[in-house]
Amino acid sequence: MPPASTDPDGILLVDKPRGITSHTAVSRARRALGTRKVGHAGTLDPMATGLLILGIGPSTRLLTHMVGLDKTYTATIALGAATTTDDAEGEETSSADASHLSSADLAAPMARLTGDIEQVPSAVSAIKVDGERAYARVRAGEEVALAARPVTVSRFEALAFRPGAVAELDVVVDCSSGTYIRALARDLGDALGVGGHLRALRRTRIGPFAVDGTPLADALPEAAAELLLRPAEAAARILPVARLDDERAANLAHGRRTPALEGETGIVAAVHGERLVGIARVSGNRLLPVTNFPTG
Repeated sequence: MPPASTDPDGILLVDKPRGITSHTAVSRARRALGTRKVGHAGTLDPMATGLLILGIGPSTRLLTHMVGLDKTYTATIALGAATTTDDAEGEETSSADASHLSSADLAAPMARLTGDIEQVPSAVSAIKVDGERAYARVRAGEEVALAARPVTVSRFEALAFRPGAVAELDVVVDCSSGTYIRALARDLGDALGVGGHLRALRRTRIGPFAVDGTPLADALPEAAAELLLRPAEAAARILPVARLDDERAANLAHGRRTPALEGETGIVAAVHGERLVGIARVSGNRLLPVTNFPTG
């Protein structure tokens, strides 16, 4: 087995405050941990707050297995005004008096936006159109029309409703990766006939990882390395675990297939002791290496 490295390696959970970009959060983690090798498992807009998953060192290889995890958000939706960006950062494009709305009016349209739905992403999303980000085309003055795509909204629940000419609705949303909460706000406003946009957004969960207790991304402590989830621990939270003996561990560590044990199926975290040897795939009665980890 290769010797353990002293460079930082693991998964860092941070709470991004409002007003900074996810790139800034990554830069601050780089400084706090003294390493350039930091990646993320999905960004948040500057106006949004909440959980970012950062991969440090070799654990950046785990991020590809985290980007597709489902998510939970809390949000505030403004009903009575639509904007160019479907959120509070954009210019208002239309308005309508929403003072006639009550909480009872929300149930049916929210139900129609729950479940397996076809959602048109916001035009200022990061989706690429002919190789260029949609938001860049919008900023250049182009009109961008994105195709609807399937997403799953497993919960779209009202927490509080504040009536008014521009009413405010606090919600919690459980959804699949790729769901745009801004688009939910827009579509709810359209369904109610008054327009809508996102006023505030907070991501509270990604898969099994929660924001509670995580440090602020712009105030990481000097001992930030002590906050890292070890690769084996992080991988075990998102994948079934295959426990390896010395022989199977050596085979996978050197990129060789090795026998699979009864009960091992699909994509697994291959663990030897407390070390993550890699991510492996079970095919027939064999474990095949997918991604190897030099340390852990």
